Amino acid sequence: MTDPTAESGAPFECDVLVAGAGLVGLALAPALARTGLRVALVDRMAVDLPARTNGDADWDTRVYAISPGSATLLRAIGAWQALAPERIAPVEAMRVQGDGGATLDFSAYEIGERALAWIVEERALRAALIPLVHAAGVTRLPARTFESLSWTSGFGELRFDGGAKVRAKLVVAADGLRSWVRDAAAIVATPEPYGQTAVVANFSCDRAHHGRAYQWFCTDGGVLAWLPLPGRRISIVWSAPETLASELLALDPAALTARVAAAGADALGALASISPAVGFPLAHLRLPATIAHRLVLVGDAAHGVHPLAGQGVNLGFGDVEALVTVLRDRGPVSDPGERILLERYARRRVEPVRAMHAVTHGLAQLFGVAVPWVRQARNLGLTVVNRLPIAKRLLAQSALR
Repeated sequence: MTDPTAESGAPFECDVLVAGAGLVGLALAPALARTGLRVALVDRMAVDLPARTNGDADWDTRVYAISPGSATLLRAIGAWQALAPERIAPVEAMRVQGDGGATLDFSAYEIGERALAWIVEERALRAALIPLVHAAGVTRLPARTFESLSWTSGFGELRFDGGAKVRAKLVVAADGLRSWVRDAAAIVATPEPYGQTAVVANFSCDRAHHGRAYQWFCTDGGVLAWLPLPGRRISIVWSAPETLASELLALDPAALTARVAAAGADALGALASISPAVGFPLAHLRLPATIAHRLVLVGDAAHGVHPLAGQGVNLGFGDVEALVTVLRDRGPVSDPGERILLERYARRRVEPVRAMHAVTHGLAQLFGVAVPWVRQARNLGLTVVNRLPIAKRLLAQSALR
C-alpha cells in the first residue's frame, strides 16, 4: 500500500478522515465517499480481509444481531448483498424470561416483519465491507500509531509516529469504546464498568430453534441470551458477574456446555460446543455531547450500551446513516466540518441514543437489584407488557429501526 502521507513531508489533505476501521468506520467511509467527499480511513491496526471460513464447522465466536434498519443501510451501500445467505439466520421470534418466571414474547409475524433481526458473523460483515472501501475510492492509510491531534479554524490534523500527518475538514472518531481520538480531543469520558463480562461461544443443539432467540434475566443480575445460527446451532452471550464469568471461561468445553444448557433449562435439548468461549468486559458510556470543533464521534466512541438488547452495533449504523444523510444533503454548505452540519447530526441522534441508553442501562440496573419486592415488580411488568399487544409492538418497532 502506498503512503500518501509520506510524500514530500507535507500533510495529506482530505475532506473527511475516519479514524477507526471497525464495522462502523468501514461502513461510514465508503458511504461518505459516494456523496462526493474525499475520504481517508486509518486505523492503528492493519485492516485486512478476514480469513475465509473453514467449512460448515467453522463459526465466528463474535456475531451481531443486525436490525432491519441496519440491514437497509448495509443493503444501500452494497454490503448486505455480499453476505452468504447460508451464513445468516433470521430471528423470527424472541422469548424473554424474567428471574421470577415471567415471560415476554415477540414475533416478527405479529408486527408484519420478515425478521426481528438477522444474526451475522463479525468476520462476514468485515469481508463484505472492506471491498467497498476500495471500490468507493476511499484513501486507505497504512496502520500506524497515532501520536497527536490538533486543530485550526479550518482543519483537524492527525500526526502519526515518524512525523507523517493527515489534515481533514472533519475528523470522525470511530475507534471504539476507549477512543484515542476522543481522549486526544479532550472529551473526557471514562466507560463505567458493569462488573460483568460477556461470555460468548457457539453450540450445536439437539432440537431446531425455528428462528427463536431466548433471553433469561438471571437471579444473580446477569443476562443469558441464545441467538439462532443457521441450522441447529446457536450463539450465546452470557453477561455474567465477573466472578461467574471467570469461572465459566475456565471450564473445559464439556463442562461449559453443561452449564449453558442447564441455565437455559435445556430449551433446545442437548448442546455440543463448536467454538471456544471468549470474554468481553462490559461497560456503560454516555457522553454529554458527541460533536466538537470539526469532530464527530460515532459508534462505540460515542456511546456504550449493555448488550442485553443487542443494539450496540445498530446504534453505530444509525450514526452512519444520520451523518451520511446530513453531509449528502448539506446544500450550499460546502465544508463538511461546519458547525451547523454537525449540530444537525447531533439533533438526529440524541433521542434514539438516549432512549436506548435508558432501556438497556435501566434494565441492567433493575435486574441487578436483589430486593424481593423489586423482583416481584419487574416480573409483573414483563407479564403486563406481554398481555398488551400495542406496547409490545412499540417496543419491537423501536428496536427494529
